[in-house]
Amino acid sequence: MEEEEEAIGLLDKVLEDEDVFLLEECELGTPTSPASGSPFLMAVKVEAGKGLEMRKLVLSGFLASEEIYINQLEALLLPMKPLKATATTSQPVLTIQQIETIFYKIQDIYEIHKEFYDNLCPKVQQWDSQVTMGHLFQKLASQLGVYKAFVDNYKVALETAEKCSQSNNQFQKISEELKVKGPKDSKDSHTSVTMEALLYKPIDRVTRSTLVLHDLLKHTPVDHPDYPLLQDALRISQNFLSSINEDIDPRRTAVTTPKGETRQLVKDGFLVEVSESSRKLRHVFLFTDVLLCAKLKKTSAGKHQQYDCKWYIPLADLVFPSPEESEASPQVHPFPDHELEDMKMKISALKSEIQKEKANKGQSRAIERLKKKMFENEFLLLLNSPTIPFRIHNRNGKSYLFLLSSDYERSEWREAIQKLQKKDLQAFVLSSVELQVLTGSCFKLRTVHNIPVTSNKDDDESPGLYGFLHVIVHSAKGFKQSANLYCTLEVDSFGYFVSKAKTRVFRDTTEPKWDEEFEIELEGSQSLRILCYEKCYDKTKVNKDNNEIVDKIMGKGQIQLDPQTVETKNWHTDVIEMNGIKVEFSMKFTSRDMSLKRTPSKKQTGVFGVKISVVTKRERSKVPYIVRQCVEEVEKRGIEEVGIYRISGVATDIQALKAVFDANNKDILLMLSDTDINAIAGTLKLYFRELPEPLLTDRLYPAFMEGIALSDPAAKENCMMHLLRSLPDPNLITFLFLLEHLKRVAEKEPINKMSLHNLATVFGPTLLRPSEVESKAHLTSAADIWSHDVMAQVQVLLYYLQHPPISFAELKRNTLYFSTDV
Repeated sequence: MEEEEEAIGLLDKVLEDEDVFLLEECELGTPTSPASGSPFLMAVKVEAGKGLEMRKLVLSGFLASEEIYINQLEALLLPMKPLKATATTSQPVLTIQQIETIFYKIQDIYEIHKEFYDNLCPKVQQWDSQVTMGHLFQKLASQLGVYKAFVDNYKVALETAEKCSQSNNQFQKISEELKVKGPKDSKDSHTSVTMEALLYKPIDRVTRSTLVLHDLLKHTPVDHPDYPLLQDALRISQNFLSSINEDIDPRRTAVTTPKGETRQLVKDGFLVEVSESSRKLRHVFLFTDVLLCAKLKKTSAGKHQQYDCKWYIPLADLVFPSPEESEASPQVHPFPDHELEDMKMKISALKSEIQKEKANKGQSRAIERLKKKMFENEFLLLLNSPTIPFRIHNRNGKSYLFLLSSDYERSEWREAIQKLQKKDLQAFVLSSVELQVLTGSCFKLRTVHNIPVTSNKDDDESPGLYGFLHVIVHSAKGFKQSANLYCTLEVDSFGYFVSKAKTRVFRDTTEPKWDEEFEIELEGSQSLRILCYEKCYDKTKVNKDNNEIVDKIMGKGQIQLDPQTVETKNWHTDVIEMNGIKVEFSMKFTSRDMSLKRTPSKKQTGVFGVKISVVTKRERSKVPYIVRQCVEEVEKRGIEEVGIYRISGVATDIQALKAVFDANNKDILLMLSDTDINAIAGTLKLYFRELPEPLLTDRLYPAFMEGIALSDPAAKENCMMHLLRSLPDPNLITFLFLLEHLKRVAEKEPINKMSLHNLATVFGPTLLRPSEVESKAHLTSAADIWSHDVMAQVQVLLYYLQHPPISFAELKRNTLYFSTDV
């Protein structure tokens, strides 16, 4: 008897950790033969011997856990009746709809399991080796449709419960401390559990029932009447799990925490860690009580991947450094811009080669080789592009530094950790076995499966949008107190996010109304992020890492740029919710080929859309007045503006300036001095974009593409200078004027974050692009235009920006050895 109790105790312990130990053996969705081994059963066999007695042990352990599960469901149902009763009164805690959403199908699940338990319990208590209970498991499996309905609603139930907690203190108190009855023989009469934890229990339960069926079959003779019934129940359960495997919340049970609660995965992702002065790609896992930093490695067989734990910090010991501590930390040196641009250039060229190989039905081996090269370059870009520091400390002394690509991600990680730290956490040390089990569970629990590079994507996945996204940020609501508020807009480019627009600061308000429109260039973008900040005017609070004032993030949100939704001619209005704040915005999309379409000039008045030679002749100037005035204003008050020329100006301001320049209004200078500097920069870009043909001309475009591809430096120099001499004088003088201005902007890179490479990326595709005829002759889609040509256009402008000063007079006077018809 003592041996049997010991075996049951061992069984219960293993059942607690079964997701970790058993899922390796029982791949859900693939029925396993009754003869296959199981570490769980091996552990029990040592204690309990062989034979049909094992059936009783398995069932006893399962029955005990079933009792706990029923108690958990009861605890969840307990507040439902009083909540429903108040819903019809004048002071409801929740509405009927909210109650039905949160507690959806819980009553049905409870009744199914109560009936199952009541029927199984006497069979186990009055044990007989010939007892049959397969029909009970078969009936339980046949009712899994109720679980499917629960799973489909699970995410909405959690979100509704969280929103109700935030808006109703009474419900928050209820949901934070539900009392669960302990087992009959337990000393603890009740334990306190959160509603969020209890709502996860049904999802966890299906896996447990399936694993028990798996083990029962191993110890049921083939000729036993239960065998076909258990087999059928297992088949139904595994098929059900396969069907919902991708849909259920990814936070599956890992191992128990030191407090005996279930440890769950809350968030994971690939982050760049600075370790021993070098950048390392890590997969970071945030559990309910611990942050674990792991390295993904392949086993010797090369087929299966696993994780090595590099370090972990219990959340009870994790602290974020103060500004003073950040000051003392070693500073991060950004990776050289030109090397990042080279990587992008290589990625772009490799994409083109892969597309050509596919179009020509090339060998799969050649395509795989190109994909491997592309992955290597994308991996380097992923590793070296992030610059935003995210520092964490272990209160016991050790510090760690990650680099992220946007403020949004840093805020996400910080908020997720701080939310967990509000709970009653305990410090602990994991034994080597516990750490091995936890690290081993990471592979199954992870939600981010692949390194985020495009070469990991399937061919049929969306390549993203190329062109211009027009966004109007209308207003925001939900602020609890007045503040100085503004929004920034970010879009993804080459796998990481870039800030593209910023509204004006709306001062001292709880309901800012910006109504500002921006035009954002997309480069294979798939997501738009909106971040809402409170402006900090305290000059002493400077972040040493990036030399910028630290503004507080009030809220953030992200939406997917679905081509079918976005690619319409009409504005699409939406609301994005962030931490109780709602930001209203509208957007519409223009494809690259449409947005850069230049029509031959018909009007001879105004400056926009008129040939540059006509404008300079009319003005009797060498450089158009609009170019000179915008450049002068940027150099006067915008040369130190962070992201100048990259951050979009307000579209209405740009259109107003366009109208004033076109009308040659005498108030131009006054208006320029009063207009936001990003709008002036945007007006200059718009002028060049709307020229009937690009500044560097349609005729010379093919020659520029060939010249930049030359590998011999002397030949390239001759060709590139010859091409400049071939430009019409107004185009050349204006180009050289702009070139010197952009060089002066880049001199302030430590402050404005705009390097020559950044400026070439902004202006290259505007000053130099294929004619419409050329595009149609060689390319099939807007995405191809980007991958095939835009990087080369950037490289052309970059070549001239990096070149020593070029004089118009010397250029025209010098005779070069290189000569050809262009």
